[in-house]
Amino acid sequence: MCADRAALCGAPIGGRSISLVGLMGVGKTTIGRRLAKRLGMRFFDSDEEIEKASGRTVKGYFQSHGEQAFRAGECRVITRLLGGGPIVLGTGGGAFIPDATRAILSENSITIWLKADFDTNMERVNRKREKRPLLDVDDPEAAMRALADARYPIYAKAHLCVKAGACSHATTVGRVVEAIEEYLEASDA
Repeated sequence: MCADRAALCGAPIGGRSISLVGLMGVGKTTIGRRLAKRLGMRFFDSDEEIEKASGRTVKGYFQSHGEQAFRAGECRVITRLLGGGPIVLGTGGGAFIPDATRAILSENSITIWLKADFDTNMERVNRKREKRPLLDVDDPEAAMRALADARYPIYAKAHLCVKAGACSHATTVGRVVEAIEEYLEASDA
């Protein structure tokens, strides 16, 4: 248990935000909402905030403007969100990939890579695939494997990695809290 338990009971965690990164379908939004509630912090989903700011769905934005324009807008939204005080932020699957956005996330929050096995991710993504512009292809499973191969080495640059497999949401939130506690203890040493 963390020596400064207050840091994990509603008080901002060293004044820092927490950003969840990882492949689509891993549970960043679901875990993020529950984590924020447990820590007494506000939660934001970067994709939802992009949709509010642009008046378009993520898929619609991709189709109209392309991925590069989307990533630039995503970076602006993440910068704004993290500048507003300690929050829990669930990011889009590609948010941590561009160097500039990754630097903003890493400098202004504790970044946590939620990592699940491929089959679990694919099962979750298939439920909402129509919302996933990068999987709007003939072979979504091959596209997802290519994304995992390309992104895992970059996700590994996050401050922490937490297994978010086929366990309960409560179990994953508990793992995230435990990882944060250990990270804070190591930072104090």
